Parts: sequence; structure tokens; C-alpha cells
Amino acid sequence: MLSLRGVSVRYGDTVAVDEVSLDLAAGQVLAVLGPSGCGKSTLLRAVAGLEPLSGGSISVDDADLAGVPTHKRGFALMFQDGQLFAHLTVARNVAYALRLRRTPSARLAARVRELLELVGLSGYDDRLPGTLSGGERQRVALARALAVEPRLILLDEPLSALDATLRERLAADLREILHAAGTTALLVTHDHDEAFALADRLAVMRDGRVVQSGEIDEVWREPVDEETALFLGYARVVRGEAASEVLDAAGLPAAPAVALRRSALVADGAARGIRARVESARVTPEQVRLVVHADGIGRLDAVAPLGSRVSPGDEVALRVDVTRLAVLPITPGA
Repeated sequence: MLSLRGVSVRYGDTVAVDEVSLDLAAGQVLAVLGPSGCGKSTLLRAVAGLEPLSGGSISVDDADLAGVPTHKRGFALMFQDGQLFAHLTVARNVAYALRLRRTPSARLAARVRELLELVGLSGYDDRLPGTLSGGERQRVALARALAVEPRLILLDEPLSALDATLRERLAADLREILHAAGTTALLVTHDHDEAFALADRLAVMRDGRVVQSGEIDEVWREPVDEETALFLGYARVVRGEAASEVLDAAGLPAAPAVALRRSALVADGAARGIRARVESARVTPEQVRLVVHADGIGRLDAVAPLGSRVSPGDEVALRVDVTRLAVLPITPGA
């Protein structure tokens, strides 16, 4: 549906987006994930027609968008702050674009009711944005974006202004809403949890370039390099003989490097795995987080079940959870 080929954006001598090529199928959600300043928002603006390309092409259904202004692309944008009209009610915010298109009153009212039901805000018609919670405002913003049935919705860090608990809950709801509406969406975010919760596919962006793309679970399980693994939330990378020791304990063949999630190593008294000494232990609501030192490997992160009596200085046996590690490819020249 959406195809980017060699897309580049420059500001003078600065390359903000460097030859990015991506495809997005109809009805799917693609997340472009990367740190601040990597060029992801510039890429989104280029797709919207708000930034001129210095190279490459953007097309929809094989039609090149070169020279097509933003308002004629049939896209909708949703930003992190929603950008609602504070003086308009929820219903009038949602109906704004429909009114611009001179939609007949009966159809307009029905469409607003339909959208508010879709986003879980039935009965909020006469509320003002200032009386809503952050999550409710974002739902209104999404309803407004969906009102004119855009062929593509562009989401710029839509949940970043919300607290962690609300962000997690609303992410799941937004995914259901987008799929229920059959909407194709391009999301940019720096938060991998948000990307995993919302998207079907993932593209990791760094220094203006897409370094890896694919299905969510594929990218998560097989990061293309160490920097990508650490950005995706893996806690440590071990190399050489240390990597071989960890992989041997996991029953896997030796490899030059392995990335470990914080919970990849589990303190288990019955385990016949890695022996280590506890350096620190910290209780969290879900588990006890450990930092341990294993002979021949070095310092590692590990976890223990809540209620475990684990203290600094204790000897522990670590079981390896193979679903929480990623064997990294050999770096060229290494």
C-alpha cells in the first residue's frame, strides 16, 4: 500500500534521513523505532508531504506522491499531545474534518456516534477536552483522525505524554481500534514497548538509516547487531568464551556473542547451570532483580522469584531461559 524507495531528506549538509526503503501493506501497522534524533519524525513528515525529499520516492498503491500536497494525500496525522481544539466539544472535535467536507448533518452525527463508540467514549459528545484525562484526549484525537476514513494514519509518538500504566493500557486499546477500523498506520516512537504493543511490523532506525526491519517477533529474537539489541531492551551482551559458557548452559551451540534480557538468567536452586555469587539484590513488584558474578563469564543480570531469600554474597545456580536471549551475528571485520 505504502512504498518508500531510497528516501532521503537533507537540511543543508546534514542528512536527516538516509536512503530509507520500507513497505507497508494495507491494514497493517508499521512502527519505526529509534532514539531521539535518529530521523524517524522527519521520515514521518516526509511521508505526510511536510518535508521535501532530497532523493528517492514515496508511493501509495503504485502512485508516486511527488508533487502531491499534504491535504491531497488522504492521510491523517495524530501527534503525542492530540492537538484538540480546547473550545470545541468532543463531538465537534471529531466532526471537524467532516464539517470541512460539508458532510450532510445526518451522516455527520451518525459517523461521530460510530467513532466515539469505536474508541470507547460513547456519551462524551458534549464534554470539553479540558475535562478529559490524557488517555481520553488521545482517544478523541484518534477518533478525529479516523473520521474521514484516511487511507493511511500517521502516528507521532501518540502515547509518550501518558504515564506508564495508562500508556500500556491504551496501547492495547489503540491496536484493537486500528484493526477494527481496518486502518493502515505508520507509527514512529522511541519506546520499544509501545512499538511492540501497537505494531505488526517493526523498522529500527539509527543515524538516519533503517538498520533492521521485519515482523515484530523476528526483530526481537534476532537483532542485527549489538547496538540494536541493547536499544531493543536487552540488558547485556557477552562475547567470546563468556558467550560460549552461557550458550552451553542453555544447550545451544557456541557463538561469538549473545545478548541477554535482564530475566534471561533465573536463580534456581535445582538448576545445573551457571554458578555465580550475588553482588546485589533488589525487590521489585514482580521479581527480585540480581546482579551476580560468574567465574569465567563476569558480571551478569539475573532474577529470582518473589519471596526468594537471596542476599549479597550468596552462591546461586542460574538457569538460562533460551526465550530471553539472542545470538548475535558475527560483526564484519571482527
